[in-house]
Amino acid sequence: MSISAIKAAFENQIVVLPLDIIAPVRDATKRYRYAEFYKQLEASLKHVGLIEPLVVYPRGPADYLLLDGHVRFEILKSMGVKEAKCLLSTDDEAYTYNRHVNHIPPIAQHLMLLEALKTGLTEERIAAALNISVEAIRIKRDLLNGICPEAVQILMNKQVSPKVFHILRKMKPVRQIETAEHMVAGGTYTVPFAQALLAVTKPEMLECHAASSKKLQATSTAARSMLQEENENLLRDLKAVEDSYGTDVLTLTVACGYLDRLLKNVKIERYLARNHADIFQTIQTLLSDRGVRSAISASGNR
Repeated sequence: MSISAIKAAFENQIVVLPLDIIAPVRDATKRYRYAEFYKQLEASLKHVGLIEPLVVYPRGPADYLLLDGHVRFEILKSMGVKEAKCLLSTDDEAYTYNRHVNHIPPIAQHLMLLEALKTGLTEERIAAALNISVEAIRIKRDLLNGICPEAVQILMNKQVSPKVFHILRKMKPVRQIETAEHMVAGGTYTVPFAQALLAVTKPEMLECHAASSKKLQATSTAARSMLQEENENLLRDLKAVEDSYGTDVLTLTVACGYLDRLLKNVKIERYLARNHADIFQTIQTLLSDRGVRSAISASGNR
């Protein structure tokens, strides 16, 4: 069987086109113009220029359809720009673009900022380009100060709230690693979850033992110890369930499908009802559960 060549979605070269011959699919609404990302993009275009080209489809001579980059297009026109770099698409569909947006994790932002500062860019210029304060830039710059490399590696690609790192600094490196692992196991990277883990951390695992013990002290040593033990057991059980969840659900789906077909046999159903009423009732309860029925239907549709 011959395999046809994959068709390229874009032309190889970037072209510069007048904005007047580009027709947008939609207009930017007032909601976009007042949004934070609109202001940041506007500041970036003013201080840095267009980095990501517009995506257009050539419909005819001097007639191009704008597929992606409507906000950039709107800002460029409001700035009085007459032409812009464009990427020529070979198809006129606009559904694919930005279908799934991958936001840059905070740690990646921190590393990118450090690289930018190494090239000679000032904090003031970066802040102006991103439309944020210089203080915000400095917070991003110092994000990983006091965080051990192992914890950084665990959270490298996770969407962790920047305020979580402030909480991690209150812990010693070993506890930072444990907390990062708990976050990954639970799939939760929020400030309240980090604060909960901090609250059940042993005093000797805190960096500022004397200052922190007064704020985080439980009603009694026994209560604090019990809370910490329960928390560790819960996270351990959560990780164990996470490891086996996929296999368990698949096994349950297959078993329920088999039992569902088995009970369609009138003789078998009558035998179970007469001789094993408790088992028969349990099976009926299981199969009548909506979640199980949905799982069986979804499996059958595949």
